Amino acid sequence: MAEKRNCWEILNCGNEKDCPAYPDNGKMCFSIAKTLCGGEVQGTYEQKIQNCRVCEVYEKMMVGV
Repeated sequence: MAEKRNCWEILNCGNEKDCPAYPDNGKMCFSIAKTLCGGEVQGTYEQKIQNCRVCEVYEKMMVGV
């Protein structure tokens, strides 16, 4: 099984140091409020989870793709 990478490594965002998921929650970014996605600050878990479920990071972490 491949090692799971942090979201900023998968998405090559370049903004990881400005993101609340950095440095300890890059594998569970979808559960952290106000993360950066597509360069935009996201809301709470409840507000963003629908979008997260179709994200490559979520799929790799939750489904193991």
